[in-house]
Amino acid sequence: MTENEVKDLLKTLLRADTESEVLEFKEAKKNFSKDDFGKYFSALSNEANLADKAYSWILFGINNQKQVVGTSISEVQLNEYKLEISNHTSPMLSFLDTYRCTVDGKDVILFQIPAAPQGMPVAWKGHFYGRSGESLVALDIGEIERIRNQNIKKDWSAQIVNDATLDDLSEEALSFARIQFAKKNPHLQKDMETWNDITFLNKAKLCIRGKITNTAILLLGNPGS
Repeated sequence: MTENEVKDLLKTLLRADTESEVLEFKEAKKNFSKDDFGKYFSALSNEANLADKAYSWILFGINNQKQVVGTSISEVQLNEYKLEISNHTSPMLSFLDTYRCTVDGKDVILFQIPAAPQGMPVAWKGHFYGRSGESLVALDIGEIERIRNQNIKKDWSAQIVNDATLDDLSEEALSFARIQFAKKNPHLQKDMETWNDITFLNKAKLCIRGKITNTAILLLGNPGS
């Protein structure tokens, strides 16, 4: 991302009415507590997951009135933050990216924080954090369970159709699927010549251990079956 693109991103973030569960401003003129940063990382990561967003943001060099005050935090300090975050988050995470830009001679740093993985709330030193508006709080038990239960929901597309067989699939659609798979995976073309239909469907993730899935029926189903 170019500096102008980062500046455009910063303008967009500063247009927010206020801080939110997925956006935090910090002056951090010379430094910022690593422990506090870890707590915010946990909170913003968990809240991004709960809000169904891919990431959240924490900005250094911006005060609560959304004014650019600048930060002198160095690249060495940034690397220390990254190491600290990866060492004390569970599951182990780090920033998706960090961006730096200069506005009216003042540096601003944007930290892009990943959403908590599906089914895995993010802890900092063993504790789960969240947000209540602009405030940093413990993630409540209901929100922890909401995240943990995400993996309980079955993916319909990957569910097995127990009574389905190859006869339920269209030969024409299957042949076309092989052609498309070969185009996307040219390095496997020679191997594909030795694959029977079930092996191909397993490799293409349309079967699971030889069992036909809803996706296979949806994409390759024989209209006459």
